[in-house]
Amino acid sequence: MATTTENVGDIQAQIDEIEALSSIYGDDWCVIDEASRIFCIKISDDSEPPKWTTCLQVILPHDYPSEAPPIYQLNAAWLRGSGRTELSNSLEEIYVQNTGESILYLWIERIREFLLEKSQSADSETPGSEKVTEEVEVDDDRNWTAESDFPDLHALRLNTEVTHLLTDLPGDEELPPIKHGEPITDRRSTFQPHLAPVVTPRQVKMVLDKLCENKKIANATHNIHAYRIYCEDRQTFLQDCEDDGETAAGGRLLHLLQILDVRNVLVVVSRWYGGILLGPDRFKHINNCARSILVMENYIDSVLVAEAGNT
Repeated sequence: MATTTENVGDIQAQIDEIEALSSIYGDDWCVIDEASRIFCIKISDDSEPPKWTTCLQVILPHDYPSEAPPIYQLNAAWLRGSGRTELSNSLEEIYVQNTGESILYLWIERIREFLLEKSQSADSETPGSEKVTEEVEVDDDRNWTAESDFPDLHALRLNTEVTHLLTDLPGDEELPPIKHGEPITDRRSTFQPHLAPVVTPRQVKMVLDKLCENKKIANATHNIHAYRIYCEDRQTFLQDCEDDGETAAGGRLLHLLQILDVRNVLVVVSRWYGGILLGPDRFKHINNCARSILVMENYIDSVLVAEAGNT
């Protein structure tokens, strides 16, 4: 009976919080799926026009705010590396300091404060300039404009038919085992793949955070990743990818996972740039690394690798 009372209290607290946020932020506050408690807010600094903008996407678990924090994702192409880690840590600190209380307003204003600090910094860089590929030439004639081939990395891609599954996830998920493949070196650039079985987006984040605890991996020029999670009851995929500054690499890696039809797996390829431009060979090495570790971990066999060819 106590659990029911707590749930009723959480539901009412969520309703009150959402109404308040909608009133405060107006059109910047967006309801993605009210039944699944999925919301999004666009947050910018105060400059005109805004120089730094991010989107905070949240899923409210049934036991928020009494027992669990919101499940969140920060969507901004420029926000990565130490900046993302700093902001994520500050949001987690706010939750710990206010356990059991509604915290979305505090999160939103902390993010806005972070953007203001970045905007006012004397050495502030333009968005997207923090970490970009050193090789920007167009180097093959493949049409990467189709959504299936090259997903829009900056769009909101949570499938509203499957995201309700995320609200029921336990808070004590275990870190999946992480495997490391053999590195490939070409003209002083080194590529190394990493792989982990994943069944939830939270596990994806756990694996990425764990990899970044390794200083060598964290200091890689690029950590490109892609994942595909199959939601069997809905017969659909939850998938995403990240270039980490190596333009188009994440979309190509996801495309490889799609044509190989692998599922419930995260693949990360670290690249340490050696100072010599590799041109299109860098994409070949990224995909070859991914194929090799998928074969090593029995997600595919050598026949599929041969049929897939270079993408």
